[in-house]
Amino acid sequence: MNTQSLIVVNGQRPCSAAHHYHGTVEQSIHRAIDAGYRIGRHVRLGRVPGSVIGYNISNFGRFSGASYPLLVETEYGVTKCSMREVSPA
Repeated sequence: MNTQSLIVVNGQRPCSAAHHYHGTVEQSIHRAIDAGYRIGRHVRLGRVPGSVIGYNISNFGRFSGASYPLLVETEYGVTKCSMREVSPA
């Protein structure tokens, strides 16, 4: 099995009060896994080939894991994707 190092990026929440939307990120990731988008799965973003390298666990921000649960690596870099944006390769 091939392994790949990932970088953890610490974000900064704009306010001190933590709001947790129970289950939304977790549900999105489980839906992606149940749909077959497991780590290592080859996918396409339009015509661009890539592979799932992880899951977006962010609970806040513009590209939260609830809407964009997949981390996909392409020849252009790593991006956060929704399941609507990818298709099995």
